Amino acid sequence: MPKMRDPSKPFSRAHRGGQGRALVDLPAEGCTLPVPEMPPRGEGLEWTDADRERWAELWQSPQATMWDDTARGTVALLIVYEAAVLAGTASAWQAQEARYAGEALGLTPRAMAQLGWRIVDDAGGER
Repeated sequence: MPKMRDPSKPFSRAHRGGQGRALVDLPAEGCTLPVPEMPPRGEGLEWTDADRERWAELWQSPQATMWDDTARGTVALLIVYEAAVLAGTASAWQAQEARYAGEALGLTPRAMAQLGWRIVDDAGGER
């Protein structure tokens, strides 16, 4: 069996696509735009306080500076899937969809590398 690739290594496949491409610097302090309203849940379902906190946390993240309002649905689904995973009630497909949503939003180091994003502080230093 071949050895698994480590995306943190500089010659990993996760870093190959970004060569010759300019990186997009995301502010370490996060997004300062207003947090959008949460979409309504299905009939009879309400967002919990923990869901609302996670919503605000995600929309104030550095990655949120790259999102527009079309990301609302993906962020909402991520919150639902994460809650199911953390509660131990998620099916395998929900866990997989949570991973896909996180990557689509650029929330993992691998996704950030593939998107050409990096988080930098005010002094321009990479985090």
